[in-house]
Amino acid sequence: MPARVSEAVVLRTYPFQEADLIVSFLARDAGKLRGVAPRARRPRSRFGAGLERLSHVRMYYFQRETRELVRLDSCELIWSPFSLAGDYTAGVALDYMAEVSEQLLPPAETNERFFRLLLAVLEYLRQTGGRGVWAAVGYFSLWAVKLSGFLAPLPVGEASRALAERMLHTPISRLEAGEWRRDTAAELRRHLVRQIEEHIERRLVTAPLLETA
Repeated sequence: MPARVSEAVVLRTYPFQEADLIVSFLARDAGKLRGVAPRARRPRSRFGAGLERLSHVRMYYFQRETRELVRLDSCELIWSPFSLAGDYTAGVALDYMAEVSEQLLPPAETNERFFRLLLAVLEYLRQTGGRGVWAAVGYFSLWAVKLSGFLAPLPVGEASRALAERMLHTPISRLEAGEWRRDTAAELRRHLVRQIEEHIERRLVTAPLLETA
């Protein structure tokens, strides 16, 4: 089994057997993969806190072409969203971005631009904290749909279209967090969620939570 090392963002984990985890992660050079993290649920796991959702890590794993699941060996934490844990709205936003990424990304298909989108939005949240949640959610939603190739014309009002144009032509690092509130781009956000749900043919669990956060 060839050993691999990939910069990655953890999307989701699932309990498996007595002490293992199934981990879904987006590798920069390999796309969305799923793997088994042996004994990851034990107190002294070698994975530590690196498997929290949307953690930015360096993942060490083994992969066989004939197997769907890779075998995770360890991970090195680069950045953790733990600093945002005290902000409920930020936590729900992170859950939303992880769910959308998990549902939209096809398995084992390299998507460098989506990977960079996640890193840019996470860095923005790291810099702005709770103040930047709604700008981050709007920016991520719009670009997630665009990069997935199904961004349709937006039947929204003039103000929402102007926001969309701004987000499509402005790096997220240049968006002023203080200008955004939950209602700033609510119409645009709801429309993008509908497009995502139509594309994946299921409801997003986190979308209603986001609207009431």
